[in-house]
Amino acid sequence: MARYLEGIGRRKKSSARVRLYPEGEGLGSFTVNGKDVKEYFPRFGDFSILNGPLEDAGFTGQMDVTVQVKGGGTTGQRDAVRLGLARALVMHEEELRGKMREEGHLTRDPRVKERKKPGLKRARKAPTYTKR
Repeated sequence: MARYLEGIGRRKKSSARVRLYPEGEGLGSFTVNGKDVKEYFPRFGDFSILNGPLEDAGFTGQMDVTVQVKGGGTTGQRDAVRLGLARALVMHEEELRGKMREEGHLTRDPRVKERKKPGLKRARKAPTYTKR
């Protein structure tokens, strides 16, 4: 079993465990839940957001990446993977921390869905007012 670095990323209800293999045999393979990354995240632009930390660090195609992600939707999972990947890269090379922080890859997005309040239809939407 090859040595790896691990980073955990979270966003909304999603949680991603990213493993980075610096001495990988797959020559830059990127798998998410056992599937190729472009198969798991087929939307246009998702791969460029996911690959952002690797591109900014200059490691595109040099490391194998495996991801286990669960919970939430597509956008939450994508951002969780990005954060986990950035954290794993910082563990690999500490001097990347400034660059990752500057590009916004290490910032955990704290926004989550607001809870529903009693008497309202959603978190803030009130039922239609009727005079009679």
